[in-house]
Amino acid sequence: MAMGPRRTARFAAILLATLALGACKRGGDGEKPPTPEPITLAPENVATVTEQTLQAGPDISGTLRAKRAAALRAEVGGTVLEVLAEAGERVKPGQALARVDDTTLRDALAAARSGVVAARNALQVADANAKRARTLAEAGAFATQQAEQAESALEGARAQLADAQARLVAAEQQVNKARVRAPFEGVVSERQVSVGDIVAPGAPLFTVIDPRRLQFEASVPAAQVGLARPGSRVDFTVTGFERVFQGEIERVNPAVDPATGQVRVYVDVKNDNGELISGLYAQGRVAAESSTGPAAPASAVDDTTKPPTVMRVAGGKVERVPVEISLRDDVAGAVGFRSGVEPGDVLVLGSARATLSEGAPVRVAKPAVEPEAVTPAKAARPEAGAHASDSRGQ
Repeated sequence: MAMGPRRTARFAAILLATLALGACKRGGDGEKPPTPEPITLAPENVATVTEQTLQAGPDISGTLRAKRAAALRAEVGGTVLEVLAEAGERVKPGQALARVDDTTLRDALAAARSGVVAARNALQVADANAKRARTLAEAGAFATQQAEQAESALEGARAQLADAQARLVAAEQQVNKARVRAPFEGVVSERQVSVGDIVAPGAPLFTVIDPRRLQFEASVPAAQVGLARPGSRVDFTVTGFERVFQGEIERVNPAVDPATGQVRVYVDVKNDNGELISGLYAQGRVAAESSTGPAAPASAVDDTTKPPTVMRVAGGKVERVPVEISLRDDVAGAVGFRSGVEPGDVLVLGSARATLSEGAPVRVAKPAVEPEAVTPAKAARPEAGAHASDSRGQ
C-alpha cells in the first residue's frame, strides 16, 4: 500500500533523528576523559632554590654561663639590718648591697683605737727613760745594766704599739665587712637574704654576675674533637630565641669525660646588649666546613631514596629529581646541592612533598599579602610540613 506524502515525511524525520542519536553515541565513546584540575600549593609548601653559604661541623650542646660571677657570703655574723639591692638590679663596683648589725664590731674598733693611743703614750715614756738612762750611763752616774733595761723596755713599748695598730686595722676591716659590697659592675642574679635574718660567717647572701660576657659550656663527641679547635667559630641557637648567635671557642678540655665519651669545650660569647641570659640551654655546631652554592630548606629533600630526591615544580607539574647533597647546615635548617637543581627552581616542602605523585598538575598560590607589606615576624617561614590542598575542595 502506498504511503501518503504526509506519512512519508514523518517517517523520514524519525529516521534522521535515530541516525543522529547513534552518531552522537559513537562520537561520545571516542572522547578523552576530562583533565584533572591542578592541586593548589600554599606559599609555605614551596621554596625557591637560592645561592647561599652554609656551614657544617660537629654538633654541640650545653648551657650558657656568666664568664664572671661572684657568690657573696657573710664575712661577719649578726642580724641583717638593711638589704639595699634586689635580684635583677644593676650594681656598680663597691656599691653596698646589705648591712649587718655592727654594734659589737664598732665597740671593738673603739677599744682598738684606745689601745693604740695607750701604746703610743707608753712608747713615748719608754723612749724618754731610755734616753735618760743612756745619758746617765755615759756620765758614770747610772749602771750599765739599768741602761740596758731601759732600752729593753723601749723595744717592748714599740712592739706593743705595733700590736695595737694591727688590732686596730683588724677591727676596721671587721666593721667594713659588715657592709656587703658589689665586687664589680654587673647584675644581682640572686638575693638569698632578707632584713631581720641572722647570718653566720659563710652564709650565702647574693650572687652577682657580669652579663656582658657569657661562656657557652658545651660538649663535642670525642671522635670530632679535632674539628673543635680554639679560635673556631660556633653558631648556636638558644631556647626562647629564633635567631642564630655566634661565639668563638676559647678553650678545649684536654680530657675526655669517661661517662659520656665527649670533650668539654668553652665558647666565649659577647653579650654587650644583655640580650642573652645566663643559664639558658643552647645547641649549635662548630663551623668547621663551609660551602657556597644552590641551597634550600632541608625539608625539601627526601632522604629515604638512594640517591636523595626532591619534588620540583616545572611546567605546572611536579617531577621527582635526584640530587647530590654537598653540605647540611643543621643550624640554618638548610642543605646545599652539588647537582640536580639550580637557583630559581621551585621545590615542594615537607608533608606536601609526600602527598604528591610525580606528574601531578599543581599551581602555587600567591601570598595573601604582598611581600612589602609583610612584617619581619610574619615573613619568617613556618615549619615545613603543611599539607597540599586540592583546589576542588576549596
